[in-house]
Amino acid sequence: MIQSALVQWPLIQAFQRGVKVQPKSTHQLESNRTDRRRALSTIGLTALSALAGFGVQSDPAWAQDAARNFPVKPVRVIVPFPPGGGADTLIRQLAPILTEIWAQPLIIENKPGAAGQIGGDLVSKSPPDGYTLMMGSTAVLNERNLAQFTPIALVSASPYVVTVHPSIPVRTIAELLTYARSHPGDLRFGSSGAGSASHLSGELFKALSHLDLQHIPYKGTGQALTDLLAGHINLMFAPAQTVMPNVQGSKLRALAVTSARRSVALPELPTVAESGLAGYESIGWFGVLGPARMPPALAQQINAAFNKALQHPKVRKDMLDRGSDPAPAGSEEDFARFLQSDLAKWEKLIREKGINVSG
Repeated sequence: MIQSALVQWPLIQAFQRGVKVQPKSTHQLESNRTDRRRALSTIGLTALSALAGFGVQSDPAWAQDAARNFPVKPVRVIVPFPPGGGADTLIRQLAPILTEIWAQPLIIENKPGAAGQIGGDLVSKSPPDGYTLMMGSTAVLNERNLAQFTPIALVSASPYVVTVHPSIPVRTIAELLTYARSHPGDLRFGSSGAGSASHLSGELFKALSHLDLQHIPYKGTGQALTDLLAGHINLMFAPAQTVMPNVQGSKLRALAVTSARRSVALPELPTVAESGLAGYESIGWFGVLGPARMPPALAQQINAAFNKALQHPKVRKDMLDRGSDPAPAGSEEDFARFLQSDLAKWEKLIREKGINVSG
């Protein structure tokens, strides 16, 4: 593409020489103007097509310099959910270490709304210079908008915790299944928003168990948790880091984790599958994304910083203490492959069950 743009240079020179020629008539003047517009259009489209593949890749030296010098000013991370949720908790655990690594402040901004789409839209329309990033999760991405982002780093891919209010007289998944079948339509499960992992985890639970559960979407995990604590909803499929402090304080009851295998952070909790619902598996991920067309060298540099922060002993301890499994060090390509696989799974469930993920 770059070569095709460069071969237009003789055309530009010829055009520059040609515009100095005085037209002999009004008709010729209009003809020359038309030719000029066509020439500029051809040059512009060729250049744009050359750049569209990967933003500033047309200037590798610029991209390498940007990566080497990054960051030279504060980095902003958008959390597309209210404070108190999984994404918000994780980036605040990482922020002090990233500030040390970069020697620049990391500014966290919560931009909730539309199940994460408002914050996601803000990030996707930002310059791909690394200074506006997003701590995203399942709710923000789908097969239609994935191309609007650059996957950078997986932070955590942890099971959610099936958590109930103590007023529900169950202590295991088997007991929950029995209770729900004897109270069809009575139980309400909350989520951080339509299309979120906490929502889809509940829908998968419904699909495999053939239960009648009501879904109550909120504008973030924090709001759903508030209502769960108050007993306005009965259960949640929630990030461990948001519910385990209340479980440990006996304000909520944890029944199981949603992964296929027991969690490293919560080994005492059985899986849903081993507790009576065979074949059930759901993972809630959190990761860092940037706008599309971010230079690969810059994405690699930011990826390396997050991987380093995730290996810091304090970060690992804080995450594990709150029930979140830190992601192993991986490349931005690893994260991209993970996202494609995860999205395909949920899109299949949404289509087959006709699940409303629009809020």
